[in-house]
Amino acid sequence: MRIRTAGVVAVLGLALAASGCGGSGSDKPAAKESSKATGGKLVIWADDKRAAALKPFGEEFGKENGVTVEVQAVSKDLQTNFVTASQQGSGPDVVVGAHDWIGNLVQNGAIDPVQLTADQKSAFNEVAIKAVTFNGQLYGVPYATENVALIRNTELAPEAPKTIEDLVATGKKLQAEKKASEILCLQSGQNGDAYHIYPLYTSGGGNLFGTAANGDYDPKDLGVGKPESIAAFQKIAKLGEKGDGALKRSITPENAISTFTGKKCAFLVSGPWAIADVKKANISYDISPVPGFAGGKEAQPFVGVQSFYVAAKGQNKALAQEFVTNYVTKPELAVALYQAEPRPPALTAAFEQVKGQDPDLAKFQEAGKNGQVLPAIPAMAAIWDPFGKAEAAIIGGADPATTVTAAGKTIAGQIK
Repeated sequence: MRIRTAGVVAVLGLALAASGCGGSGSDKPAAKESSKATGGKLVIWADDKRAAALKPFGEEFGKENGVTVEVQAVSKDLQTNFVTASQQGSGPDVVVGAHDWIGNLVQNGAIDPVQLTADQKSAFNEVAIKAVTFNGQLYGVPYATENVALIRNTELAPEAPKTIEDLVATGKKLQAEKKASEILCLQSGQNGDAYHIYPLYTSGGGNLFGTAANGDYDPKDLGVGKPESIAAFQKIAKLGEKGDGALKRSITPENAISTFTGKKCAFLVSGPWAIADVKKANISYDISPVPGFAGGKEAQPFVGVQSFYVAAKGQNKALAQEFVTNYVTKPELAVALYQAEPRPPALTAAFEQVKGQDPDLAKFQEAGKNGQVLPAIPAMAAIWDPFGKAEAAIIGGADPATTVTAAGKTIAGQIK
């Protein structure tokens, strides 16, 4: 089960560390230091699944370079633990995590830019490279992408709905026929879930931030609380508990997938992390983009990226740069990480290698091809809680205009 918490970590407020590294756009070969000469030890932090997949590759890299590589699993609060350890000088050399950590990590001086050649960058999914670029610098080497899509029980709903209204009509019909108890499994709970509701929010015309001239998100141009965001939530309200009943606070991060696998609803909005449970339940399923509102804009999910970062205060930075720029870029490593937890590889060669055995990958990628890169700016930390709570309140019947306006003021106050 996937619960979006990556962006909740508050910025700790340290001064932005000035980087002495060269620009990521250089066409010169990526720096290849003589790691055998440096010797020593390379420490990598990752979560449990990725740590297990990385260990054999760490051992191989260590043998090739005459160093010791320790891959350490950090089961909980990886981002927070990394920032704290970085401040204390006890952190790893390399850390693996979500791209929306970048703003916080850069502001806390915890990671350095990485240098990939133009050829190396072109070997990756373009959206993935965009996601790990912050303030014009490349701060990570991506290895996987992720986004939500509509997962459908094809026995209950043979055809993919073209609009959310079509989905609701099918769901209500199944309820009337007592073939399903819920119209839609889209997690909310009492605190809401900005990540999962985002496709409907964008289809209704809402956004979180405007963009600057260079295409980066602009924290000074907050979309929450503007008329467009209110209009979007007015549409969402009609799907809520006092409307069609398609969105409910009783559908939570803990039960959304199990409600679908229990055949209590025909439609689930979730990501690649849900597929293992769906297959285990022997559900006949298909994957398609999340449908938007009739006459509305295209529903755009967040696109997230998992990435490798070089710790700014690591003990062996030259070796860390060598590992992320010239080893993580190998298809074999990307495929191993995919096998540990199936998500579309960011490296095109690795994606092509595994898509034949897993057609779901192409379907998730298609569902996210016009998605929006999840903002990695520090201001995003102010969004999650107020936005989610406003969403839950509106699903429960609260007035969209007053609720969203109040959420916007709270967010704006936190950003300042």
